[in-house]
Amino acid sequence: MADGLPTEIDLSRPSAARVYDYFLGGAHNFEIDRQLAGQIASMTPNLAATMRAGREFLRRAVRALLDAGIDQFLDIGSGIPTVGNVHEVAQAANPKARVVYVDIDPVAVAHSRELLAGDDLTGVIHADLRQPEAILAACRAMGLLDLDRPVGLLLAGVVHFVKDADRPADLLATLRAAAAPGSFLVVSHATFEDQPQEMLDAQRLSARTATEITLRSRAEITGFFGDWTILEPGVVHMPLWRPDSPSDVDEHPERFGAFGGVARYDQPAG
Repeated sequence: MADGLPTEIDLSRPSAARVYDYFLGGAHNFEIDRQLAGQIASMTPNLAATMRAGREFLRRAVRALLDAGIDQFLDIGSGIPTVGNVHEVAQAANPKARVVYVDIDPVAVAHSRELLAGDDLTGVIHADLRQPEAILAACRAMGLLDLDRPVGLLLAGVVHFVKDADRPADLLATLRAAAAPGSFLVVSHATFEDQPQEMLDAQRLSARTATEITLRSRAEITGFFGDWTILEPGVVHMPLWRPDSPSDVDEHPERFGAFGGVARYDQPAG
């Protein structure tokens, strides 16, 4: 590690995790990330609000899982730590809640480990969603989560970084298959549905990062939940998923460009 950064970090290309961190007001980003963020923002001025809407959806979903009795979470594609991360939300309600963060970006992982050093109820794994078996093996080896008990699987704003050729539905099926009955799956995902052309053009700029975004339909996103029971109100534009208050819902919730949903693994009959 040089200058406090992991040696494997490529500063010649912007990082999706660091661009996201910038839009959320974080400090773990570099000039090349800010340049791309500026380009995207010039095309879609409300993008920072979109990022915040995604984070708010995740917080509401985590609180819903806590209310359902979930006390352990596997957050895949967690990004760079910012205020209101999953462990903060979970442990505010249940001080014994356990969280394992997983991310492909070495900066996100390095800063997560630094932030969480000394916290025995959290862990960090450097891994790729495209290798779910490796994530599950690392999680079991860490010993922090018990996958024989219900767990909250969190995939907020990450599956759209998996190309169709990498068979995202199969990857999520592998994760679902490893979960115990009573587990929950949370997914938010960028979409082309109901989007203006300038938003679609801005999404294409993601091709300049190592993690290009694939926009998908509501039907495709719904398919990621498999045969699990989708909770009300279904797979909807993120602000519409159980808002804290009716006043929190924007007049045009579709402008945030993503769907979100939560599903439960019910005990098989018989």
